[in-house]
Amino acid sequence: MRKVLEIGGLVAAVVLIAFGVGALVLSVNGRNTVTNSLKAEQIVGTPDMTKAGIAAEARAAHLPSSIKLPTADLAGKPIDSAQRARDFATYMRIHALEATGGLTYAQMPQYATADGKGTNDPAAATKAANGQPVSNPARQVWINETALSTALNTSYLADQVGIFGIVVGVALLLSGIGFGILAVGGALRGPEPALKLFAGRKPKAVGHTPAPTV
Repeated sequence: MRKVLEIGGLVAAVVLIAFGVGALVLSVNGRNTVTNSLKAEQIVGTPDMTKAGIAAEARAAHLPSSIKLPTADLAGKPIDSAQRARDFATYMRIHALEATGGLTYAQMPQYATADGKGTNDPAAATKAANGQPVSNPARQVWINETALSTALNTSYLADQVGIFGIVVGVALLLSGIGFGILAVGGALRGPEPALKLFAGRKPKAVGHTPAPTV
């Protein structure tokens, strides 16, 4: 029985260490992939990507004060990390809202009109050469922004998953080392006495203790 427990402890230690190393390698590679992919896109923050700059633009575009503005300073900086990618995506959203008058895709009318306000009535919309109503071009701006910002936010998510994988990998590695130390050090060699610790204990009698006799 003792030998089986020792072998089982060693096997568990090896498995945990293997999974820990695997999780660490995959997580580090994943984070490196995110960083390298962002660098390859050669994205650089525009001059207005500062707290003061974006606030001034939002006021000029008459955006509602309820819209939360980004505060990270990205002006002239390369977008080469997951955090910067996420911050860049928040600036892109404000730029899109400036172009659409503070309206999201669902709030914008479907068709374009001559006055630029748009309409959901096909009969009142601007007509193309084929007589069909022209789609609202502001909606396309929002679609492009959503696609790009989603890609940037996905890189941030992947980076966070990589960090979580590193933490899990370290935990598995330490657990495996601990199991190995216990197994090799002989902590599992005498389980029977431990299991019988309470089995052989007799209940203590309750009542009057007899007086000692001379």
